[in-house]
Amino acid sequence: MVKYDRKNPFNELPLLPPSESIMDMEILMKWGYASRALAELNKNILRLPNPGMLVNTLSLQEARSSSEIENIFTTEDELYKAISETVKEENANSSVKEVLRYREAMWAGYHQISKTGKINERAIVKIFREVKNTSEGFRPPQSLVVIKRGQSEFRSGEVVYTPPRGKGIIENKMKNLVSYLNDHKKFTADPLLKMVIAHYQFEAIHPFTDGNGRTGRILNLLYLVNQKLLSHPVLYLSKYIIENKDEYYFTLGAVTQRKAWKPWILFMLEAVERTSRHSNGMIDDIVAQMESTYLQGRSAIGWYSKEVNELLFSQPYVKAKLIGDAVGKTSRTTITKYMNELVGQGILSKKTDGKEVYFLNNDLLRILKT
Repeated sequence: MVKYDRKNPFNELPLLPPSESIMDMEILMKWGYASRALAELNKNILRLPNPGMLVNTLSLQEARSSSEIENIFTTEDELYKAISETVKEENANSSVKEVLRYREAMWAGYHQISKTGKINERAIVKIFREVKNTSEGFRPPQSLVVIKRGQSEFRSGEVVYTPPRGKGIIENKMKNLVSYLNDHKKFTADPLLKMVIAHYQFEAIHPFTDGNGRTGRILNLLYLVNQKLLSHPVLYLSKYIIENKDEYYFTLGAVTQRKAWKPWILFMLEAVERTSRHSNGMIDDIVAQMESTYLQGRSAIGWYSKEVNELLFSQPYVKAKLIGDAVGKTSRTTITKYMNELVGQGILSKKTDGKEVYFLNNDLLRILKT
């Protein structure tokens, strides 16, 4: 067993892959269920006329939940106002900015990884910098970062883990992590299992001064996309993690303390399976609702089109100008008339906040809240 002392830097953190055999029939069965659910989700994404639409809505949900894990709280109303541009981002509160940066970090990492075709240190640092809005990189050797219990926990402030530190240590361990993810000849594990194992390793290395949790959860999604297990980063993993936060941290710590890989792997595979099925159901509901809304819109409103219908499902809050742009109208009178027709048919509802007016797709909001 590797000697571990929570108050001293865990420089003996073993490199990947795990030295002990971790596969057994229970893990193999759970991997099968998770893989099948993930494959069904990947197939179902293509039912959407514009898969990017789901990325836009689900990525915001993922960003909100992932930030909430780090005790950064915001309301859906604040977020939807921000992305609908009814509130300029610079005027948004700090929590909203943190959540929006998460989504931007995911896209920045997505484009960076798409260029190279693999996960590398540069992409990981880029994601972190977007998450934290900083120019920092890996933790410097002198940075005395420790993980402590939260203020609401028993024995608050107590050190529970001290990540590795020292000249070149983080860099070497991250180099090993990146190699493990990309070199499929040397490391032959299934990509889904690699994601689970590498997620522990990333959190244990804790390569940055802050933002490691959010950066690591973005990496999970992007690695699945990189390995073609998902066409788009729409796996809403943070919802399951926050609903099972205690188990997440307990099984994560058990790997460090006792090399107990099995509970951790089973937990993460269960998260993938449950989340995939939840996202699948959400896609089914969105597709069905889009069809129903389109039929209602076309039968009652002469100018209503599939393009407008898709726009209304691209985000829950929509500005009148977006509808005007979609139908090629610039007259304020005409756009107001169109919006009143949408409200009159119950397709949208109108909401005012001071001088701002925005329109809500309540059917989409209902689905996103499930």
